Amino acid sequence: MNDDDIISKMIVLHSTFTLPSDLVIRIYESKADITVKETCFGLIIEGERSVVDEVAREIRTLDPNRIFIKERGVPPGDPHRCRAGRGGGPKPGFHQHELEFPFLPYITSALEEIERGEGKGTKMTRSLPIHIETFKDIIEKEVAQSK
Repeated sequence: MNDDDIISKMIVLHSTFTLPSDLVIRIYESKADITVKETCFGLIIEGERSVVDEVAREIRTLDPNRIFIKERGVPPGDPHRCRAGRGGGPKPGFHQHELEFPFLPYITSALEEIERGEGKGTKMTRSLPIHIETFKDIIEKEVAQSK
């Protein structure tokens, strides 16, 4: 990955006080050399990796617990993704957004708890892998019980 690779990032908003248009204005004010597309879930930005990464970092500071950013595999207007070229219907990936969107308030809430120092924290314990013979015994017992 080079800094001059062309990449796209999705900026997904789940904010009660930041609108996609606010982000677009902020990006235009930065005079960054990127393409910006406003969408139903937020924005898609595309340009050189170094520029897009910098803009994404700056945008996230506006509302860090409610602005979610992920790299996108295709550029805006890609004919394989664009409904105009496919004859309508939902865009590929739309159903994934639809599935993820209801979880954003929980993620926001957890991030805010951590900021306030209220996060309970969980100590992670590492499970050791089980021996193959033990695994085979478990499977045999489960199969025997299901008969």
